[in-house]
Amino acid sequence: MAFREVNSKVVEATVMPGQRLFSQRGAMLAYKGEVSFTPNIQGGQGGVMSMIGRRLANEATPLMTVEGSGTVLFGHGGHHVQVISLTGDTLYVEADRLLAFDGTLQQGTMFLGSQGGVMGMVRGQVTGQGLFTTTLKGHGAVAVMAHGGVFEVPITPQRAVHVDPQAYVAHHGDVRNKLSTALGWRDMVGRGSGEAFQLELSGSGSVYVQASEEKL
Repeated sequence: MAFREVNSKVVEATVMPGQRLFSQRGAMLAYKGEVSFTPNIQGGQGGVMSMIGRRLANEATPLMTVEGSGTVLFGHGGHHVQVISLTGDTLYVEADRLLAFDGTLQQGTMFLGSQGGVMGMVRGQVTGQGLFTTTLKGHGAVAVMAHGGVFEVPITPQRAVHVDPQAYVAHHGDVRNKLSTALGWRDMVGRGSGEAFQLELSGSGSVYVQASEEKL
């Protein structure tokens, strides 16, 4: 499945017989060819158990299955779109950030606490993103949404990367995350959570950051 960035807010997907992709419902802008759109009730590539897990985790962003032969234009809410290619690794991304992704990718749900212990749980409470995140694993492409565009920051073993939790979009690689305070507790009085906390990512991989602290 091929995704092509038409502009900063629209991607075009090539749909071929025998293949399928998943997209957020309502994200189809236009299409050419013989293409069908079906509400997805099986929870994506992960099956029924994955669907149940996402519902319990509040990660149940409605999806639709796209099949047939043709091309489809996707976009949603005027958000900026970034295409991320996976070559066997796992992408960790908030469910509401997903615009479309290859049906070859295996979808699942991960408890944030398993990547950062208690601090991973705190991150979910502070950012309002919940305590779980969606995982996509395998070979294929993912189109994610963000405010103000997305830039990729490499994460190396020699130096951790600190990100404003409100600006975090996704990450992949062998990466650990934890939440740290950027200011002393006294300094935090009267301030918003965006600048008072930092999401620290260490290991080897990349983190995708949006050029805004605004939520979708």
